[in-house]
Amino acid sequence: MTDRIVYKILTPDEYDALTRAGSFSGSSADIVDGFIHLSAAGQVAGTLDKHFSMKSGLVLVAVDLSLLDPAVVRWEPSRGGQLFPHLYASLPIGAVVATAPVARTADGGVSLPV
Repeated sequence: MTDRIVYKILTPDEYDALTRAGSFSGSSADIVDGFIHLSAAGQVAGTLDKHFSMKSGLVLVAVDLSLLDPAVVRWEPSRGGQLFPHLYASLPIGAVVATAPVARTADGGVSLPV
């Protein structure tokens, strides 16, 4: 894949943990799976619908993959065979290039921070 900017959806508590600690080790689902789930721009709305439909106050962080060690990022098949970015390390705050509250667009998409 060639997407340089990918996204992580965080709950308010997870976002606070990222900003306090300077890195994020993953949600409970990430920890169980052994990697941090990320989404390309075109995958964010589907991820929200599937995994976060009942949550509020979510924060979308934009992650610049060029600021991470390429050895810890893998694009792997997931939902419907799509390739999703997976981070096999903690997410350092230095790789986060923008943040915004999760907001839907009129067409059902998601307003991306970058």
